[in-house]
Amino acid sequence: MTSYSCPVCNYVYDEQAGEPREGYPPGTPWSAIPDDFACPDCAVRWKGEFVATDMDKLASPRSPSN
Repeated sequence: MTSYSCPVCNYVYDEQAGEPREGYPPGTPWSAIPDDFACPDCAVRWKGEFVATDMDKLASPRSPSN
């Protein structure tokens, strides 16, 4: 899954975890979050400012080079 971080305060929206305190249950994809989503920590109010990170790629171990 992908996560999205706020460029101001580094809050992370993780699609797998959702954001239940804001009404988005676990598994809610970023595409289902409204464009006027405000960062729950610092109130950045434009979803387009968040930076995507593919958590699956970060969690995968690298293959050794032979």
